[in-house]
Amino acid sequence: MSAEIIRPIRPCIAVIGDARLARDDPRRNLAESIGRGLVDAGYRVVTGGMGGVMEAAHKGARDSLNWFDGAGIGILPGSDTRQANQFVDIAIPTGLDHARNVIVAHSAAVIAIGGGAGTLSEMALAWAYGRLVIGLRCGGSSELLAGRPIDGRVRYPDLPDDQVFAADSAALAMDLLTCWLPRYNKVHYRIEAARTADGR
Repeated sequence: MSAEIIRPIRPCIAVIGDARLARDDPRRNLAESIGRGLVDAGYRVVTGGMGGVMEAAHKGARDSLNWFDGAGIGILPGSDTRQANQFVDIAIPTGLDHARNVIVAHSAAVIAIGGGAGTLSEMALAWAYGRLVIGLRCGGSSELLAGRPIDGRVRYPDLPDDQVFAADSAALAMDLLTCWLPRYNKVHYRIEAARTADGR
């Protein structure tokens, strides 16, 4: 009887941001560099599976020398896998529209690149779930929240500098991820008020 091979679970890192970008928009290069860097470092890339930053992040993931089938996961707003951009490895249709942001925000960490209201909601949800959040200073929602806490809650009493960590480059975003991800280990089981009769 052969011994079972147990492979380590690869953390999923969400890359979020603008769904529509011009071909020469610098945020496209940022997303590609981060997607490639994440797979280089052994992570999976999670996005909303559509265009813009999401497409660029998956393209970058595919360009990594460490790419493997399944390195990029797209959490789609609709129920048709054909919505996914051409670089997504695994397309998960949800039919949830913007509510699928909850799923994206449950990644081990979130890296935001620009974005509007949808990105803002994903950052806020990730914050509420105790996740590491990194915001690129490149305009939009990510710059709006970069360098400060989203609200006054104490998420980690032993991390007085808890905030949306600000990055000015893809390299700095990756450095912040490497530095801080081990410290952001809170698991969100449920809303605290929803306890059962036996207190569990």
